[in-house]
Amino acid sequence: MEHPGFFERCGPFEIGELARRIGGETDGIAQPSRLVRDVRPLDMAGPADLTFIDNRKYIDGLAMTRAGFCLVAPALAERVPKATQPIVMRAPYQGFAAALQIFYPDAMMPKAAYFPATASGTTVHPSARIEDGAIIEPGAVVGREAQVGAGTTIAAGAVIGYRVAIGRGSYVGPGASVTHALVGDRVIIHAGVRIGQDGFGFALGPQGHMKVPQIGRVIVQDNVEIGAGTTIDRGSLKDTVIGEGSKIDNLVQIGHNVVLGRHCVIVAQVGISGSTELGDFVVMGGHSGAVGHVRIGAGAQIAGMAHVKNDVPPGARMGGTPARPFREWAREVAALRRLTRSASGRKSDDGTDG
Repeated sequence: MEHPGFFERCGPFEIGELARRIGGETDGIAQPSRLVRDVRPLDMAGPADLTFIDNRKYIDGLAMTRAGFCLVAPALAERVPKATQPIVMRAPYQGFAAALQIFYPDAMMPKAAYFPATASGTTVHPSARIEDGAIIEPGAVVGREAQVGAGTTIAAGAVIGYRVAIGRGSYVGPGASVTHALVGDRVIIHAGVRIGQDGFGFALGPQGHMKVPQIGRVIVQDNVEIGAGTTIDRGSLKDTVIGEGSKIDNLVQIGHNVVLGRHCVIVAQVGISGSTELGDFVVMGGHSGAVGHVRIGAGAQIAGMAHVKNDVPPGARMGGTPARPFREWAREVAALRRLTRSASGRKSDDGTDG
């Protein structure tokens, strides 16, 4: 059965009225009464959807989009495909954030279990589907329309949110919270993990910072293990995905729209920024990180405390800040060590070091 989703969508809205409400130019709209049914990213939008572009990195995606409407800065308006109606505005991302708030107002505030306290004091909503053999420990909260599979344990104090699905043979540790997520079979979620909260999405501006509703999900595939205190944000428009068999250590931060491939190993205190993609069998050492919107190829290894700011090819071994091929980084470290020793020796010879 297809999942019903976590958010209610409003609309549809006439494009002329929607453009006016979000501050877009309306003079160039050929058919202001055309209906907009949803807001979607460039590569997923269809003829009845609104999308946006404000980063030239995605100009190829603009050329291929099937969106009916696109929020676009004046400099890129001529690059919009003929089948797409451009809505020109100086700050397309702010306009898109405003459109999301109109279509998905209930995404502006967090919601977890999504049911009021009852007279009996139960913490498992009557609409939740708990299969035989599942264990719900004292103090655990299982929200409205949630699903928990056979053989799964929800430990004391854990929260399983509205419409969350947890597969079979899994474990959700004490004090963990899982919202806006679909979790597979044989998944271990340790104590204090936070899955499915808002991604860090704000449209920055001189008058303040506008919240961008986060309407995606977290998908955790089978046989994943997630260490204590780790946080995994839900997607903004797309899903955050943790691939089958991946192992995540304690205190890791994974941002919205991140995609981890299968059997990745992410060591403690790694930070992965939004919309970064990791191929299968990627290893990231402790304290390493990646900026947003980069791709790390399958089998790549990122050394501890290295920081990735550009795409990494498959199988590469990277180190340093900014991250570069491991041998190059090692040679630089060795050369710096020799220079330091040489300078220290010269100081000793002329007596200037005391």
